[in-house]
Amino acid sequence: MEGRRALRIGAKSGVKSKVKSFLSRMVVFALLALFAAASGASLACRAAEQRSSAAEPIVLISIDTLRADHVGAYGYEKVPTPNIDALASDGIVFERAYSHVPLTLPAHTSILSGRLPFETNVRDNIGFTVRPGERLLPAILRERGFATAGVVSAYVLRKETGIAQGFDFFDSSLPMKAQGTSLGDVQRDGAETLQLAERWLDSRPSPRFFLFIHFYEPHTPYSPPARYGRYAPYDGEIAYADELVGRLLESLKRRQLYDRAAVILLSDHGEGLGDHVEKEHGLFIYDETVHVPLVVKLPGRAERGRRVAAPVQHIDIVPTVLELAGIPAQDGLRGRSLAGMMHGAPQAERGLYSESLYGRYHFGWSELVALTDARFRYIKAPHDELYDLVRDRAERHNLATDRPQARVAMRRALDEMTATARVTAPAAVSADERERLQALGYVGATVSGEATASGQAIDPKDKVDVLEEYRRAAELAGDLKYGPAIDVLKHIVAANPDMADVWQQLGNTLIRAGRLDEGVRAYERSAELTPRDISALVAASTVLYKLRRLDEASRDAEAALARAVGDQPRSRVTADEVLAKIALARHDNEAARRHAAAAEAADPSVAIRPYVEGLILYDAGRYADAVQQFRATEARMTDVTLQLTELHYYAGDALGHLERYAEAESEFQREIRLFPQNGRARVALAVVYHAQGRDAQAAAALEELVHAVPTPEGYGLAAQVWTIFGDRERAAALRAEGRQRFKDDPTLRLLTVAAGAPR
Repeated sequence: MEGRRALRIGAKSGVKSKVKSFLSRMVVFALLALFAAASGASLACRAAEQRSSAAEPIVLISIDTLRADHVGAYGYEKVPTPNIDALASDGIVFERAYSHVPLTLPAHTSILSGRLPFETNVRDNIGFTVRPGERLLPAILRERGFATAGVVSAYVLRKETGIAQGFDFFDSSLPMKAQGTSLGDVQRDGAETLQLAERWLDSRPSPRFFLFIHFYEPHTPYSPPARYGRYAPYDGEIAYADELVGRLLESLKRRQLYDRAAVILLSDHGEGLGDHVEKEHGLFIYDETVHVPLVVKLPGRAERGRRVAAPVQHIDIVPTVLELAGIPAQDGLRGRSLAGMMHGAPQAERGLYSESLYGRYHFGWSELVALTDARFRYIKAPHDELYDLVRDRAERHNLATDRPQARVAMRRALDEMTATARVTAPAAVSADERERLQALGYVGATVSGEATASGQAIDPKDKVDVLEEYRRAAELAGDLKYGPAIDVLKHIVAANPDMADVWQQLGNTLIRAGRLDEGVRAYERSAELTPRDISALVAASTVLYKLRRLDEASRDAEAALARAVGDQPRSRVTADEVLAKIALARHDNEAARRHAAAAEAADPSVAIRPYVEGLILYDAGRYADAVQQFRATEARMTDVTLQLTELHYYAGDALGHLERYAEAESEFQREIRLFPQNGRARVALAVVYHAQGRDAQAAAALEELVHAVPTPEGYGLAAQVWTIFGDRERAAALRAEGRQRFKDDPTLRLLTVAAGAPR
């Protein structure tokens, strides 16, 4: 009994011991759980504190046309990007950030509005503007006490596009250029943009500000500084953009703003570089043109070194900045704040939208729209595309047929997203704007819809070679290789006779080559194809005036004005300018004044009236009075990017008649800087040099004339000036060289034209 009792006691004792041990462990676990919960709560509180502390200042850096996979922080090794990489080390790298459209203006509109292109209705660089009253990020920040500044480097983001809404200070001023200058030349060096931004920073009494700075490098034309010449041209421009970023960040550090600032660096879109045939951007929406870098440095360098693999998009920028600034979220935005991701919080997957209407607007082909998620990209097109971005990052294997369920599901989601979207026509644009855009392959007319025989829209994949031919022609023309450029453009219109903008570009190139009659015919064909657009008629009238075919010039200019609508002020100005000059040629001064007044009414920024008054005085031989009017015109045109043709030529010639040679020389040089192909200005400069006994400089000016105007007209002008100078041997040699060079050119007769062509 005792033994059994002892056994029972021992058993009870063992049970109690086990219970105590179990309870002890439970207490420990409970304490550990409480500790973990407390630690988690503490971490969550710290994260919340970091998120709730309003960032100031906020700096948004946009590097135009920068592919994500050409940056060191994204694994690229062929060009160093030490400053962007250092920012990435101090911040958070979003490995898969996407643009909604591979064009500068619509992409930046989405970045600053937080809305998709079909919501802002900014779908292309040309013919679209940001609607008045569109609620952009700077306006929201300004309402909360932030000073706001934007400094941009390219014509496509000029304030007239509406992108400047909400900024206290916005600078889009560009170097003065001639009408007809390419878009690539109507840009500002990033160093000048940075200098303006730093000047604004110097005026800030408080760090509570938002700065948006836009660098156009590495957009075409690729022309990096010589110190980066060892790299491929595109990469060399990236190296220069990285240098500019470094200088900006150093500027923030000098002002003791860097550590406390939120700095966001991104690109609007990438660059094709031939990966899917397209060398530049605009037509396709593959990774090379829509995958962009996105780096966010938080105040205090919080979460530095974190990398986020989840896909994000441009419309996430506005909600993110607002949360960083401590501002409540705005209603009606599809995007979401990335602050949670930056602190490691998981986020639900979603589809990201991209589009390209470039082919539809400019060639009559089908538009492209896409949906991208963590695994796939679906592109809705006449021939649908589906790519596995995990296994096929280069998008070489179209799985649309192999994965029908994924294709159908993504198409359904895309259709639901765009159910209320509408494709609206772009507004008409001026002749000079069209030509600047054309020079980079950005054609500018709305075409009525090319279709195949079956009635189906043409897939851009099947026609990309046409766009690349067009861009090659623009590049050849930019290199003054007019003959080959004309051959390429003629080949395009032979196969695609209804492409109005290619006809107009052909006209531009023929004119530059001195083939004026052919150029007029090309312009007139373009005008037939686009009756709502007047730029081709204006261009034709300008050339006919130069040919002294005044009745025809007047007919086309009047027809252009009859067709004009209110959204084409610059073309109206040019048409009235031509009509004013025609009136002067007919000695009808009052008619010239009427047309000058009409031109200024269409666009008050262009000082046509004093210019015409100056020409009237010039024709009357009142050169001193004419100079005063030309000076008044120059003063009014100081801040205007696009300048008047031959203003400085006539000012210089009037000064030459007054024997004020130093001033005349300066005016001719200004005309040549603005209009390098103005042969008369180069001739006049050579004459001024010769009149002062500066024969070596006169000879150099005539040699530059032949290089700048490599046409029969250029050779003819130079030869005639040498004849006037008494050097018949040199004149004969130039004529012989010209005849040999242009032996197959139908405009050989221009070798004998007089130097004093009409205005």
